[in-house]
Amino acid sequence: MHILLANDDGIHAPGLIALESKLSALGEVSVVAPAHEQSGVGHSITYRSPLQVEEVYREGKRFGWSVHGSPADCVKLGILELCPRKPDLIVSGINSGSNYGINVLYSGTVAAAIEGAFFGIPSVAISLNTTTPPDFELAASRSVRILQRLLGVMEAHPPEAGSLWSINFPPSNAQLQGVRFATMGVKRHTETMEKRIDPRGKPYYWSGNDPLHNHEFETETDIRALSENYVTITPLKFDLTDYDRLPKNRTPDWDCL
Repeated sequence: MHILLANDDGIHAPGLIALESKLSALGEVSVVAPAHEQSGVGHSITYRSPLQVEEVYREGKRFGWSVHGSPADCVKLGILELCPRKPDLIVSGINSGSNYGINVLYSGTVAAAIEGAFFGIPSVAISLNTTTPPDFELAASRSVRILQRLLGVMEAHPPEAGSLWSINFPPSNAQLQGVRFATMGVKRHTETMEKRIDPRGKPYYWSGNDPLHNHEFETETDIRALSENYVTITPLKFDLTDYDRLPKNRTPDWDCL
């Protein structure tokens, strides 16, 4: 098996390094990651300037390629140019911080996995809540066990091309309750934007943090499960079409031109 590993925290991020060492148990790993942190960039891509790529070495061995671009750029470039062959699996992470609820839509980590799914390759985004000192080695070991189980399920019941999952781990010091498949929790209690005044008297703003308590704890969601110290797995899809609403609008009244 050939695995393409990416992230949004950058090629020197401890979560990526920990996961790379553990993923080697599943097959050959090619690392293609941003040269610098790209958190919160969503599914942005670079097309008005060239993508510069550099080889990165660790302990005298080539570790991977750093890309001066977004997480989606990294996966696209890895698949089309840098990997020795088409990857069998895309893994993005381990992200420093959770990607639950609608944060999935902002996440560069998830965007890297979505880019892999665009190419019809099974893709997984992995994130770790870092409200306590993170243990990325532990999270990486647990991630590989979950990936082995997912791969076994896919072998027994082949999914659609480009199947996509987002995995979230509770804080490293949490007493894990197990693993739950969960939906995205899309409702929030509060949004925060902090206003400050600079030394010249002009206002500026910091986008606030988005911890679990900002969200509504609906049943069966990743928000609820993570708050109860479950590892969550959320199957995702990138087709945003509202199929329930579509037929209601397909009426002759729209032939108005």
